[in-house]
Amino acid sequence: MEALAERLSSLDSHVEGAIRVVTFYDTLMRRRVDLDALARASAGLAECVAGIRLDGTGRTLRFAPDGRPAPDPAAPASTSAPITLDDEEIGTVWLERPGPPGALDEVLLDRLAIAAAGVVERYGPAHTTMADPALVELAIGAGSDEAARARALRLLGFAPGRPVRVVAVRGEVPLDRVAGLACPSRPARTARVGGVGVLLAADVDAARFPEGVRAGVATAESPDVAWRRARTALRFATARDPVVHHDALGALAMLAEVPAEAVRDNADVAAIASLAACPGDLETLDAYCATGSQRRAAQRLHLHHSSVARRLEQIGRALGVDLAAPDGLLRARLALTAWRLLGD
Repeated sequence: MEALAERLSSLDSHVEGAIRVVTFYDTLMRRRVDLDALARASAGLAECVAGIRLDGTGRTLRFAPDGRPAPDPAAPASTSAPITLDDEEIGTVWLERPGPPGALDEVLLDRLAIAAAGVVERYGPAHTTMADPALVELAIGAGSDEAARARALRLLGFAPGRPVRVVAVRGEVPLDRVAGLACPSRPARTARVGGVGVLLAADVDAARFPEGVRAGVATAESPDVAWRRARTALRFATARDPVVHHDALGALAMLAEVPAEAVRDNADVAAIASLAACPGDLETLDAYCATGSQRRAAQRLHLHHSSVARRLEQIGRALGVDLAAPDGLLRARLALTAWRLLGD
């Protein structure tokens, strides 16, 4: 009888401790802590080093009981558990306890794994970071099934049902810096796919893109459609208009669908190509097409309007169009835009 009483007393103590562990993690989740705070709190509770690793990004966190990052090298894990999200293993949590595992270590790791999965689902691995290219390709790939796409977006930190802006980027500025400047709200994820920078973001501020970067921005019901539109918009980006929104292109976007051979065979495009030997003429025509006014074009070029008028007269003769007429201006603008698209 005494032995039975001792076992029941031990069981009651274990259950009480397990309830305290569950309550501890429920409190952390209500406070919406991030992964760093979660690992730090777990180390304090366990009184040993606690670690979290995410497979998608390779990110590893290890904290000591005093709240500081644990020193390297890492000790062997005394106990570990998988982090599972949507029936997919996305990482691992563990304790580095000297000696045998504690009586509540299994319960602690179970709750830590659940909490870590919740953080990843809510926020993603980080605010702005180079993401796993495989996840990004899955999110924007035309051949991805919707379940896999939704799971990839969730692992990247995007809440289900919320719009995602997709940006195609070219330039020498590092993608993480571009994201940090142009995406003021979380989350923002970057990767390189097919030689083009990809930026997935909840919001994009076109005015904050750094100098030297060209970008095409698009949004759609599905990220794969938005990615296709973003790449189209990128083709229209120029030094004068470095950031182009696909929605702003309107009917001009159809030019990107015209076969290159048909564009080259067009007489107006061929005439524009002949002007390429004189960059000044192309610059003058571009300013005039953008403003529709000789005087405003002159202001943009910092030239006297009479000089611009003479240049435009010569360009008009070379193109065989009357640039002063609305139809002539339209033809010149379409031809100039189509010619630029040939260079992409």
